[in-house]
Amino acid sequence: MASAKSGNAAKTVETSFPWDETLAELSGPADGCLNIATACADHHVAAGRGDNVAVRWLGRRLERRDITYRQLADLSGRAAAVLAGLGLAPGDTVAVLMDRVPELYSAALGIWKAGGVYCPLFAAFGPGPIKARLEVGRARVLIASEELYLRKVAPGRAGLPQLEHVLLLGEDGGSVRPHDGCSDFRALLAATPPVGPVATTPDSPAFLHFTSGTTGTPKGALHTHRAVLAHLVTARAVFGLGEADIFWCTADPGWITSTAYGVIAPLAAGATVLVDEADVEPRRWYGILHDEKVTAWYTTPTAIRTMMRFGAALARSYRENSLRVVASVGEPLNGEAVSWGQKALGVPFLDTWWQTETGAIVVANAPGQGRRPGSMGRALPGVEAAVMRCDGTAPKAVEAADTVGELALRLDWPSMFSGYLGGNGLLTNCFREGWYFTGDLVKQDADGFFWFIGRVDDMIKCGGLQIGPFEVEGMLMDHPAVAEVGVVGKPDLLLREVPVAFASLNPGFEAGDALRAELLSFARQELGNVLAPREIYFVDELPKTFTGKILRRVLKAKALAEPDGTDLLAALPPCPGRFDDE
Repeated sequence: MASAKSGNAAKTVETSFPWDETLAELSGPADGCLNIATACADHHVAAGRGDNVAVRWLGRRLERRDITYRQLADLSGRAAAVLAGLGLAPGDTVAVLMDRVPELYSAALGIWKAGGVYCPLFAAFGPGPIKARLEVGRARVLIASEELYLRKVAPGRAGLPQLEHVLLLGEDGGSVRPHDGCSDFRALLAATPPVGPVATTPDSPAFLHFTSGTTGTPKGALHTHRAVLAHLVTARAVFGLGEADIFWCTADPGWITSTAYGVIAPLAAGATVLVDEADVEPRRWYGILHDEKVTAWYTTPTAIRTMMRFGAALARSYRENSLRVVASVGEPLNGEAVSWGQKALGVPFLDTWWQTETGAIVVANAPGQGRRPGSMGRALPGVEAAVMRCDGTAPKAVEAADTVGELALRLDWPSMFSGYLGGNGLLTNCFREGWYFTGDLVKQDADGFFWFIGRVDDMIKCGGLQIGPFEVEGMLMDHPAVAEVGVVGKPDLLLREVPVAFASLNPGFEAGDALRAELLSFARQELGNVLAPREIYFVDELPKTFTGKILRRVLKAKALAEPDGTDLLAALPPCPGRFDDE
């Protein structure tokens, strides 16, 4: 496990990890070969674990389907044969647009066996963003549910000349209606004998995910088959996964968390992946955790806060469960939510930190390594992390503990992205002298734990002080009235910017002058006059990205009463004066 340099915890975290041993464990029979699909399915069949359940799917009406590792190896081999029959060449992109359905797994593994690049898309995106990603990714094949294709791709397909083939899934396992230029994916799987994987190397391209940027042309981060090494190591280091585990990752298929920890990591570790087709519904989720004997659970702060709003009594009624590890990803998790997991479920939520670009968890509160509620955790095995500042163009490690700088990672772990599609000019901004600069401002305490301060672009420059929005948000979340909160900077003639907050409330609390005054007083008492927000606005719901991250630019535009070009802005009520009625 990573540990800080002796005598100076805030310098780089030095690590040494035998990645070659993990490579040897997962490599194919031919020298130099590595394929994610064979590591996730055929490897277990060869080891005598073919009858173990690989995927357990729960439908919206809680209908169940189990897929064994042997069946997954067969289905993915059939999918690879279908794609090869369409003329897919190694390195070609196959886009996937579907919800949480069993075919997601045979499609993903089939694409890798065929040597293609798996590119999942968010089903919640509209036609415009989906078309843009199909164009940037140069997708030759699309595998999609019939309903999503007809609504979001078909109207603009004439403008996608590179999209040669579309394979569709019918509703509820049914057949597909005739559509021009489309084929029935399930029918092709049933009629096509399986084939083995093409020869891919650790450096062959494997999956493409578009970052959750809010403006400009979408840019896709491309990852290689080597990433499976980091996925397996972190599956074991963070979740302790093995073949006896039931692992549930709630991420949407379009998010990289689903690819890394809803598909690759648990399957590489030989665990059973639990898949729930339905959306967030706390009573259903508690029931699934209990009835399905989930041992490891990976979800988001947004989902955790949703469950918290339903109250502790409901949670305690399901406290008898099989949970061993619960973890969070997507945005920083405040200390209250960490502790709530212990009280409600019997295990604390552990925060994890990574990005689309890093491809796998790199910093985490891992079990058995100590934890700090509210912190990002420590660097994981094989990751060298540091708090850095740039003097001109030369990056330097911060010397003192608890000093703010940018989180940087040494470029020597296997899941790091290999480049951007649609934004290669951005690479020079994040790579410097062998380090990847993440864009996140952090500090590191004397014990080696990292603490999130904010994104470089989100920092509030108030007088001579830089205020991290997360610090203010975390404090406001300690008030029982606040369900969620977003803090942004608002221009000020004297101080340049001052912090203002947008808050949604828990049930039983009423927005208005009295509560606003109470929250402002609470903030000044806890944070001091400098850090405390100057204004608090109440909203029904905070605007978020499809991955659950707060859209601060929308909040900032609202505070400025300026249009920002998104329809999310219209969902917020008009910003009042400091103490006006809502």
